[in-house]
Amino acid sequence: MTWTAPEIERRREPFVADERAMLQGWLDMHRDTLLWKCQGLTGDQLTKRAVEPSTLSLLGLVRHMAGVERSWFHRAAGLPYDGLYYTDDNRDGDHNDGTAESAEADFATFRAECAKADALAADLSLDHTFVTTRGTTISLRWVYNHMIEEYARHNGHADLIRERIDGTTGA
Repeated sequence: MTWTAPEIERRREPFVADERAMLQGWLDMHRDTLLWKCQGLTGDQLTKRAVEPSTLSLLGLVRHMAGVERSWFHRAAGLPYDGLYYTDDNRDGDHNDGTAESAEADFATFRAECAKADALAADLSLDHTFVTTRGTTISLRWVYNHMIEEYARHNGHADLIRERIDGTTGA
């Protein structure tokens, strides 16, 4: 049996909310949008590359964003983190090593990383700061804004990749 990415009902961003709810709402909407771009596709379709020489695929984007979720929210919470899908010797493992057979597990990892990120951030103030390995002090507010920007950029990629696979477009 071939695994197919499940349907997703996208949460919409709030139109009126306090800052924290607004940031979380936009982040949730972008997380859902990435999965929405993948819904109904098989593992084989999810691994289809955008256009050579690019290694971008929808599965690669899901894997990449799982790693980004882990990286930023673990750091914000003061926890150690690993590269999830990449190492110093394989910097593009998130994009290059996903397979049709790994797709279901990769989607589960993505969802788990999003849930863990939310749990790690839940008790932190938006003004909470931490120092990166490069010595830069960053606030949790910055992390939320960066994550929204990162998803927005990659969701644009996802839209083009999906259109190439089966012609499906949409906001």
